[in-house]
Amino acid sequence: MRDPQVRVPCEILDEHLDVIVEHKLDIELYLSGSTLDSLKPGGAERIKKKLTHGPRITFHAPFMDLNPGAVDSRVLEATRGRFGQCFDVAEVLRPALIVLHSGYEKWKYDHDVDLWLERSLTFWPEFIKRARSIGARLAIENIFEDEPTSLARLMKEINSPSVGICFDAGHCNIFTAVPFKEWLEVLGPYIIETHLHDNLGDLDSHLALGDGNIDFQEIFAALQGKDVVHTIEAISVEDTFKSMQAIRDIHQRLST
Repeated sequence: MRDPQVRVPCEILDEHLDVIVEHKLDIELYLSGSTLDSLKPGGAERIKKKLTHGPRITFHAPFMDLNPGAVDSRVLEATRGRFGQCFDVAEVLRPALIVLHSGYEKWKYDHDVDLWLERSLTFWPEFIKRARSIGARLAIENIFEDEPTSLARLMKEINSPSVGICFDAGHCNIFTAVPFKEWLEVLGPYIIETHLHDNLGDLDSHLALGDGNIDFQEIFAALQGKDVVHTIEAISVEDTFKSMQAIRDIHQRLST
């Protein structure tokens, strides 16, 4: 198994660059809206040159205040603009995957999944096309969903090998009472990435694996044999390496 990669917000890449290069870490680069606005001409090329170990790269697109299934046309326009900026950088760095949030919240849509789905389906085609042009895939991440069927419906309707699911274990532990087993059964055929961080089911605390109450062995067992990119989303360097060891221990147990 390839070692899991680590999430790195672009604005702190330089701060952790020595550790990343020394340990030859694959990374998921988070590009916030403010980062994209401050990126100067040639900025993407400079990032590429810094990563001298030639890592696999994935992207996490901006998400604050954005929604690819928005009813408000101005919000949709802003989302399209931010994602477009992210894809401009992707044309240089060539990420394998680009993670994007789904935008669905049942309270905002008054439980009307069809409304969100209809709007969302009109949004994605241009970005699927751009992803294909650079050899990337889109991974739609669960956030506030309290059950998996809305994302499964989105995948069935899009029906593209260029689009899959990023299963975020921490978000699932907070926002749903549906067992992980059901999430993994329903979304399993579509999962192409995981976001791995722990919590106690109360806050999105991004703890090291093993410091919360999530059964990560259940997740890895369900995804065995699948081509999935695993991304650690710990806050500190120490918790990142602690999580890596926890994953190695899980794979050791699963292989015996």
